[in-house]
Amino acid sequence: MPVVLSPWTDRRRDEAAARPVQYGPLVTRRDDDAMRRFRSYGLGQFIHFGLYSIPGNQWNGKTSTSPAPEWIRSWRGPDAPENWTETYDRLNEVFDPTELDARAWARQAKQMGARYVIFTTKHHDGFALWPSAYSEYTVASSPCDRDLVGEVVDAYTAEGIDVFLYFSVLDWSHPGYTRTVPACDDSRAGWQDFLDYTRAQLLELLDRYPAARGLWFDGTWDESWIASHEFTHRLEQELRERRPGLIIGSRLRNDEHGARHFDSTGALLGDYEQGWERKLPRNREMLDGNDWDCAMTIGPNAWGYMHDTSGHYQKTADDLVDLLMRCRSMGGNLVVNFGPDGSGRMTAHETRVAEQLGDWVAQNAAAVYDASHVDLEPTGMGHLTGNDDSLYVTVTHRPVTGVARLRFPGSATLVPVTARLLATGKPLELHRRDIGYDLDSAIHYDVLIPADFTTGRAFVIELALGRPTAQNADRADAFM
Repeated sequence: MPVVLSPWTDRRRDEAAARPVQYGPLVTRRDDDAMRRFRSYGLGQFIHFGLYSIPGNQWNGKTSTSPAPEWIRSWRGPDAPENWTETYDRLNEVFDPTELDARAWARQAKQMGARYVIFTTKHHDGFALWPSAYSEYTVASSPCDRDLVGEVVDAYTAEGIDVFLYFSVLDWSHPGYTRTVPACDDSRAGWQDFLDYTRAQLLELLDRYPAARGLWFDGTWDESWIASHEFTHRLEQELRERRPGLIIGSRLRNDEHGARHFDSTGALLGDYEQGWERKLPRNREMLDGNDWDCAMTIGPNAWGYMHDTSGHYQKTADDLVDLLMRCRSMGGNLVVNFGPDGSGRMTAHETRVAEQLGDWVAQNAAAVYDASHVDLEPTGMGHLTGNDDSLYVTVTHRPVTGVARLRFPGSATLVPVTARLLATGKPLELHRRDIGYDLDSAIHYDVLIPADFTTGRAFVIELALGRPTAQNADRADAFM
């Protein structure tokens, strides 16, 4: 069998096999204000909310172990409730999240340290959380009858948090949607009707919510959408023309050869890599200089609300601090997913994790927001971030020796000159060490961690950078 390479595990390219591309990227790497802002977000929040939040992973005493809660409409087999699809499709008749307070959500996100939010305007079931003029399957056909998208956009914008709108192309509610390429006149007509509907809803979102800064796409993997590359190419052009500066992830479309996220020459299709879901790059070199973020669930693989999480590991604030700083050390953002219940309430665990993560981020903000990748050798202690003036060491594995050692090239023009604990400002001893490995001109800098310093979480050492104050000593020659 042929070896299938995923762009998320292997970026090897066969230059000889590269084919000319007509429907490739519409933009190259951007360096405008919007993208510079994106790079400094650091931490974001994802909210999955919709009809699937009502059942979670349970219905009438039965628990679904597969599929994931947001896919629960696809529940099949002997354990599925009778007439489940029909039951699910009528959940709009009882959808009324009376406890949903977008302002409270936004305040919680602000306290957590989130700089942007991605909100599900329409998931795969097709139920729109705004009163779309192009569908009858919306909040307007429910007891809720509120513009939830508008409430979220207004509340988060008021807190200074940028809003990205999630939009699923895959739509189980539209009669013209098909997974395969239409093969007859009727199915082609139905598919064209679906494409027109999708375009109309996307333009409607941009027109209704001018404060939204980006679109986050999902459900673009079916053959029907992949074969519509001419349409999707025009659609992206139109979206960008309608909203200059709009940020679009790599998942919207593919080229004419079916290559998704990246075209057949390896060029990124969009403004940033959107495929890092519940996974991170092995190293920064994998990214080829592309912008990116990582969307991460708190549970193993549940984006929507779960009534029953027994047997499912729930990530802690410590897990998320580690993931956050791994992302920042490679120049990316971490987006933590929340799945409110059917009434619109965050779970107790989500609330606790948000508070604990927020406390850590507030104390160590300088290492998160305005610091990114630094070209230094990994330390094994944790993660390195920095900027022109400072270097930050997020220590997740405290050295038993009490010495945090950093390796700098002997030719470095900026080196550590002072050290302190970022959260408290406590000064730390710093020593320059010329260890003298053969064929290695590197100079090491040791930060002494006080033995009486105790903490239950990762901590950050801040090193101010300056010109070297000592010359590298000549090492005595020896013969081998």
